[in-house]
Amino acid sequence: MARRRKSNRRRRGSFGFLYKLLSVLVICGAIVAALTLFFRVDTIVVTGQQRYTQQEVVDATGIQSGDNLFLLNKYNAANNIATALPYINIEDVWIRRKLPDTLLIDVKECGIPMAVVQDGSAWLVSPGGKIVEQKASDATSDYGVIDGCQLLAPSVGTQLALATEHASQQRSLLALMTALEEAGELEKVDAIHLQDLSMLTMEYDGRFTVQLPYGADYERKLKAFAQILTSGAIQDNMTGTFDMRREDGRINLIQNVR
Repeated sequence: MARRRKSNRRRRGSFGFLYKLLSVLVICGAIVAALTLFFRVDTIVVTGQQRYTQQEVVDATGIQSGDNLFLLNKYNAANNIATALPYINIEDVWIRRKLPDTLLIDVKECGIPMAVVQDGSAWLVSPGGKIVEQKASDATSDYGVIDGCQLLAPSVGTQLALATEHASQQRSLLALMTALEEAGELEKVDAIHLQDLSMLTMEYDGRFTVQLPYGADYERKLKAFAQILTSGAIQDNMTGTFDMRREDGRINLIQNVR
């Protein structure tokens, strides 16, 4: 009798566990069914775009009206945007769900590009190093020019790549462009020259030539340069060349600013 009672308790315990497991599965299935049936994309709101229209960004995502709001892959959508729209990087796309039926997409477009003229084309390079556009070689009047370098297999949507022996130049170029963009000064740059392996040279605002070392703290260098320009010592009609290669931060005038 004792053995029979123990056997009955074990069976009841087994059935109880199976009942609980089945209940959990039914509840989970109901939740998934509810999410699938009721939370579908009806509205897509895009913010932050300037060069592109809202519809261009929406089309680039690959998301359609009626897609499930929870089952869509946000990373794939962001990657699709960055691939189809070169002025947007994948890390500058933010996608959020707003229940019950809205998808919010916020983008940040690349800053002002500069042009590398090569093989009959002008390749526009963003401050982050992405090739965002290809234009005719004579269509560079609205852009600063980068010269003294050779792009490897340039293509729109890819990252700028120089030969391995020019890796230091590439890093310094992008670091300088990023610092200029953050300072809001990139549109004043007429050219960046990379011919000289001992320094890079920046032509600024149609008036000044600025010599900078490779691998420098360009944010600090640009702050020092801005302080000179706003100190009152430089008049509006003055031009000249500034040597900013010294590690102690001092700035030499190669020729008198006049």
